[in-house]
Amino acid sequence: MKLSVVMPVFNEQATLRRVVERVMSVGLELEVLCVDDGSSDGSREILAELEKQWPQMRVFLQPHNVGKGAALRRGIQEATGDYVIIQDADLEYDPNDYRRLLEPLESGQADVVYGSRFVGAGPHRVLYFWHSVGNWFLTLLSNMITNLNMTDMETCYKVFRREVIQSIPLEENRFGFEPEVTVKIAKRNLRVYEVGISYWGRTYAEGKKIGWKDGVRALWCLMKYAVKEPQKKAMSS
Repeated sequence: MKLSVVMPVFNEQATLRRVVERVMSVGLELEVLCVDDGSSDGSREILAELEKQWPQMRVFLQPHNVGKGAALRRGIQEATGDYVIIQDADLEYDPNDYRRLLEPLESGQADVVYGSRFVGAGPHRVLYFWHSVGNWFLTLLSNMITNLNMTDMETCYKVFRREVIQSIPLEENRFGFEPEVTVKIAKRNLRVYEVGISYWGRTYAEGKKIGWKDGVRALWCLMKYAVKEPQKKAMSS
């Protein structure tokens, strides 16, 4: 079993080395696909050094800053593993959760696994109340649209069978990736599981980038793809 780790990077100089080291230390067969989205803080130079250090790592450079969704699209296209996981380049998510996230996929029960920050007994840093309210609202609306009973639609940790995610045409360039892919998964009647994960959220002073405008965009994306995306037959496992 080989896991493709798709990591979008934008101005993550402070955490980039540590997150790559954590990913590489999980003890799985990996390829790490880092897509730099026009960083200007030295992240590109760090990626060049890390690519020389780790033969499992491939780096792709976007010509300018387009957005997280565009970076993910590039990385997903390049993936060759059995499964694909999304990994942010900060330290909010713990790669030690990979094995538990992969269990429903490897057992043949799931096509997609979401890592929920709101179920399970892992440690969670206490942070912004209104962020949690916004996340709850978007997840609720997503569930109403998709008829799924998720607890954390906006989570970074999403794992897919590679042929599943590569078969889904993705369009969103920024943080709209999360609602877009969730609606498109539901429209394909794929088998979706959730697994509880730990979470160390960071503050804006520590580099957090998502804001209220991205929440508004997520709301728009849920509505857009609910109407635009046709219902499809489930893929055979």
